[in-house]
Amino acid sequence: MVKEAKARIQKGKILSFVPTGEYYFTKGIKAYHRRDFIKAKKYLGRAIQLEPGEPMITCQLAIVSTELGEFEQSNRLLHQILEELDPEMAECHYFLANNYAHMGFFKDAYHHSKLYLQLDPEGDFSDDTEELLEVLTLEAEEFDEELYEQDDLIIKQEQARGLLESGYFPKAIELLKDVVKEYPEYWSAYNNLALAYFYLGKVEKAEAILEEVIERNPGNFHALCNKLVFAHYQDQSEKAAELLEVLQKVQPLLSEQQYKLGATFALVGKYELAYLWLKKLYKHGFDGDGPFYYWLANSAFYTGYENFAKNIWKKVLEMSPDKEGQEPWNQEKPAVNGFEELTESIFQKLESDYIEERLFALFLTTVSSKKEELLNNSRLIQNQKLTNLEKDYLSMIRLGKASDAQEVAELMYEKHQPIGTVESGLYLLWFSVFAEASKTDLNLSNKRAWAGAVEYLWHKLRSEKVSQQEIAGHYGLSPATIGKYVKLVNNYLQ
Repeated sequence: MVKEAKARIQKGKILSFVPTGEYYFTKGIKAYHRRDFIKAKKYLGRAIQLEPGEPMITCQLAIVSTELGEFEQSNRLLHQILEELDPEMAECHYFLANNYAHMGFFKDAYHHSKLYLQLDPEGDFSDDTEELLEVLTLEAEEFDEELYEQDDLIIKQEQARGLLESGYFPKAIELLKDVVKEYPEYWSAYNNLALAYFYLGKVEKAEAILEEVIERNPGNFHALCNKLVFAHYQDQSEKAAELLEVLQKVQPLLSEQQYKLGATFALVGKYELAYLWLKKLYKHGFDGDGPFYYWLANSAFYTGYENFAKNIWKKVLEMSPDKEGQEPWNQEKPAVNGFEELTESIFQKLESDYIEERLFALFLTTVSSKKEELLNNSRLIQNQKLTNLEKDYLSMIRLGKASDAQEVAELMYEKHQPIGTVESGLYLLWFSVFAEASKTDLNLSNKRAWAGAVEYLWHKLRSEKVSQQEIAGHYGLSPATIGKYVKLVNNYLQ
């Protein structure tokens, strides 16, 4: 017996197994043919990690995503193929056409159908594409007037959501005001408009919009969630407790509403409730966006599931690499703007059409731990939107000197940091005033007076009880001085 065992040991060899992208691609295809799309997605995702530049793997993952109803994810992959990996892969246009048709983006479906037939008129999907085009062009007049109208609404809503997530609140407000004017019962736009006003510090206006939504559409779920968030961030504990009690009793069936509920609970620090809903979605194969995994990781960590949180955080970094360093278990790095210290968010503000957002981004650069990296980045150096005012500001930063605008912002930063989505409204207010004041020969030498006046009006916009005397005390000024500068700031805001 001993000899036999010894013989086996001598003859046996331990072979290292290094799986390749092709290995996982084959497993993914087999799972796809068994219609086990969850496993197919898992294997193909691993194959892409091992061979990220392979268009065939990416295309197959896009097809699986379509089967799972994840049309946006599928489109992202298909566009990646056409823009980066293999522009000649004509069938991607056919798959895009189908996805856009399912999503209701009929203009795009029509566009990609025509492109596919132009590029590959005898291709494997040419007959199917012809049939799709027939459906798309049925009753052309209604198609133009009704379907394109719906298409336009969805596109505007997505654009607005992107602006909100990037911190472009004034621009989001402009777009959303147009949407609610054109579609007076499109409640999602109202809710996003309320969020935009809230982030800018215009709390009274934001709350009025939510009240209007609830009055005209009683029990609107998203409005109730937003009211809880507003109450929480204004330290209205009694009101927040009432809303929390209501929302705890809600049992939404739609995955989108379950996600909203879980994220809302996480935002207000009710991590056990957040984890309950977000983990439920995760277990059922919900394919969320970056924020979904961010809140899932946070709620898991703060409820004691640290290992699970760390595994989910890997997914967060896959989707948003700039989140590195923002782990819930690594809180040494302070938040700098409404989306913590996201370098990409600063660049997006620098490329805004609004001068106050670009000035705000320059200030954020000065308090960022990545200041030198930002200042030397080609996206800043080659930015064509910067006016002479901003270029002068930037020159002062490079020279290590503080301009008038910078010094006022720094005075506010002493009291209001880290800068969250609410606090960003204070800085945007100041840079709006500064941009207007710079058109005149106004003296900005009394920095404390300007900072105090702007802060006073910011509190007033947020319906917070504060007196000019109180603000004057904070900045070492007389109430008369604050009163004088409040009038000046008001004039420029008008």
